[in-house]
Amino acid sequence: MLEVADEINIIPDISDLVTEDDTPVDNFFSAELQRLLVESLYSSWAQTQQRKFIADANVGIFSAIKRPPIVPDMFLSLDVEVERNFRQKSNRSYFVWEMGKPPEVAIEIVSNQSGHELGSKLRDYAAIYVSYYAVFDPLSQLGEQMGDRLLQVFGLHEGQYRELSPVLGKNAQVVYWLEQVNLGLTVKSGEYEGKQDTWLRWCDRQGEIYLTGSELAKQADLQLTQERQRSELLAEKLRNLGIDPDA
Repeated sequence: MLEVADEINIIPDISDLVTEDDTPVDNFFSAELQRLLVESLYSSWAQTQQRKFIADANVGIFSAIKRPPIVPDMFLSLDVEVERNFRQKSNRSYFVWEMGKPPEVAIEIVSNQSGHELGSKLRDYAAIYVSYYAVFDPLSQLGEQMGDRLLQVFGLHEGQYRELSPVLGKNAQVVYWLEQVNLGLTVKSGEYEGKQDTWLRWCDRQGEIYLTGSELAKQADLQLTQERQRSELLAEKLRNLGIDPDA
């Protein structure tokens, strides 16, 4: 069983725990990926859900008082919410005994060859019962460990991770489907924050991407432009027939 406290009715003393150490993110690309993964869940996926959730990046996950925290590049936890009073230390990190459960998903973005994403980190996330663990290697730092893939996703089975096999979505899009979360992960080329690159994206089972706020706005603008063009074309055809389109 997951150790969350010595006694179920005792609230652990966290006054001496270090919950923030001001360690910076690895690099700009990792920071962009983290923003993309978090923002798209709140901008798009949240509109399809009745469930509360927390999605965030570089926040410590504490599973027990005497166990050091794990700090994933990004995580998702369902059916929980953040208390907004951040003056209280208990609200500034993810304490499993406060939330009542570990996150469902943890994602690590590889930026160098010393992060142990497929070694100790994989074992650490399994030990605290995170249901799904994803490793995204956009710069191919891990070489033979990843093969020719940029993404590996693992599902927890009897306390151990097993690598998930991808499914094919629409247009042969490769999707790693996280059944318990009703979400998929896929790798897709595109533009984000003015940068063209290959990104890790959330998607549905068919591989349709969950969009960020700016992507939704661009999509809406495109639809308005197309509707205006259709209206103008129809009006021109009516005029050619001697019909006043404004009448």
